[in-house]
Amino acid sequence: MAKVLCVLYDDPVDGYPPAYARDEIPKIERYYDGQSTPTPKGLGFTPGELVGCVSGELGLRAFLEEGGHTLVVTSDKDGPDSVFERELPDAEVVISQPFWPAYLTAERIARAPQLKLAVTAGIGSDHVDLQAAIERGMTVAEVTYSNSISVSEHVVMMILALVRNYIPSYKWVIDGGWNIADCVSRSYDLEGMQVGTVAAGRIGSAVLRRLKPFEVGLHYTDRHRLPEEVERELGVTFHPTVESLVETCDVVTINAPLHPETENLFDAELLARMKRGAYIVNTARGKICDRDAVAAACASGQLAGYAGDVWFPQPAPRDHPWRTMPHHGMTPHTSGTSLSAQARYAAGTREILECWFEGRPIRDEYLIVDGGQLAGTGAHSYSAGNATGGSEEAAEFSR
Repeated sequence: MAKVLCVLYDDPVDGYPPAYARDEIPKIERYYDGQSTPTPKGLGFTPGELVGCVSGELGLRAFLEEGGHTLVVTSDKDGPDSVFERELPDAEVVISQPFWPAYLTAERIARAPQLKLAVTAGIGSDHVDLQAAIERGMTVAEVTYSNSISVSEHVVMMILALVRNYIPSYKWVIDGGWNIADCVSRSYDLEGMQVGTVAAGRIGSAVLRRLKPFEVGLHYTDRHRLPEEVERELGVTFHPTVESLVETCDVVTINAPLHPETENLFDAELLARMKRGAYIVNTARGKICDRDAVAAACASGQLAGYAGDVWFPQPAPRDHPWRTMPHHGMTPHTSGTSLSAQARYAAGTREILECWFEGRPIRDEYLIVDGGQLAGTGAHSYSAGNATGGSEEAAEFSR
C-alpha cells in the first residue's frame, strides 16, 4: 500500500467550507479539440465545491483509504522543517498544484527513494526537476486541458483590465471619488491594437479565439506552427521568432510552458525591443520573465502595464518587486483554480491515481515523463532539464 503526499493551498481565512455563490456549475464533457474531460470511476466531491484547498483534499481521502493507502495533506511545503520535507522520504506519490507548488528538486527526489509518481493537480509540471525525474525513472503526470479555458478567460480579463485602466478606476470608486480624468488618462480601446501570444497551444489558441471578435490584429509564435487552415480561420500571423512578435505587438500574452529554453526569456534586452507603452499579460510561469527587468520596465514606462497571476517562487516573498511596481494587475495564482476548474483537475487527479493503482495506462495526454523520458504532452511541450533553481526563496513568504 502506498503513501500519498498531497500539497494544497490553505483554507479560506474565515474557515471551510465557505458559502457558495452558485448552486451548480455547467457540466462539460468534452474540450474544444474533442478530448474528453476526466473520466474517473468516482469523484468523492460535488462539482462546484472548494476541493483545491487543504480541507477539500481533492475529494481523495475516502477513495485512497478504502484502497488501503495513506493520505497526508498539507499546505506546509517550504523549508527543511516543513511537513512536506518530513513526510516525503517514504512517499510513493506526490500530488502538488501550480498555484501552491511543492518544488520537487533533485535534492528532494534523492531523499525520497520510494517516490515513483508526481502528479500536478492542474497543468504545468515545471515545479518538478524533470531531468532528475527522468534519471530516476519516475512518472510525471498532469491533468492536461483541465483548466486551459479557465486561464484563457483570465488572460482576456487582464488584457482589458490593463488597457482600459480598470483597476485604478475601480479604486477611485472604493475611495469615494469620481475622478474621471484620472481614470481615463491611461485608458485606451483594445480595438485596432496588435495582440500576440507566445505559444499557441491549448491556452494560447483559446486566447486567440476569444480575442478575434475584438477586431484586433492577431499574432503568435510557437515552435509548432498551427495548421494553415487554423491560421486562416483566426486571421492570425505567424512569427518565427519571439523578437519579431514583440516588435509588432501592442499587447503580448505569454502562454508557454516553463523549461530551460523559456526561463528568463523576457529579459531586459527583449523588453527593450517592445513598443514603448506595450502591455504584457503572463499567466504561464513567472520565471519566463526576468523579475527585476519587468519591474524596471514598468517604472520607466517602457511597459504601460504588466499583469498576471504567476510568480517565482510561489508563494511570492512579501518583498517581491511585482507587488509594488507601478501599473501592474497582479493577483495570486488563481486563473486555473476557479471552482469550475477544480472540478476537472480534481477528477483528473483521481483518474490518474485509479490508473496508477490498478496498473492501467495513464492517458497519453496526461503524461509528462514516463519510462525515463519525456512522453505524451511532455514530449510535445517540454524540454529535459531543470527549472526549479531558486525555489527555496518561497520559504521567505511566511517570515
